[in-house]
Amino acid sequence: MFRSLMLGAAIAVLLAMPATAAEVDLDANDSGQIEFVMPSGNIGCVITPEGGTEVYQPEDGGPEIVCDRVEPDYVRVVLGADAAEELDEVADPSCCGAEQVLEYGERAAMEGFVCYSETTGLTCNTEDETHGFTMARAGIETW
Repeated sequence: MFRSLMLGAAIAVLLAMPATAAEVDLDANDSGQIEFVMPSGNIGCVITPEGGTEVYQPEDGGPEIVCDRVEPDYVRVVLGADAAEELDEVADPSCCGAEQVLEYGERAAMEGFVCYSETTGLTCNTEDETHGFTMARAGIETW
């Protein structure tokens, strides 16, 4: 009986531990930006490298990650090296047409940012974890 209790406790501890995310590489498009969507199709992101591209220059010179959430309301979060900002009024909604999918349980490190895809939503932050955001249907949080 004691052995069964110990085995049960060990299994419970293992199940409570977060799963290690699989590291994936995402490719840049012809303009040098990295685009991806979540499996749900409700969140899409574009990462612009430091220095920008021929057609887009981030305000602070980059790098920058911009993620849009379609439902329940259209919202954009912009994360640069120094801050994350939520924008509730988006003049150019254009989400979620990327071909690359960051599958649930995957992690991608790109241009100084790290993004984690989970069934509960997307979390992206700077590599030093000073700034970032979580984005899901349930809500958005920036830090």
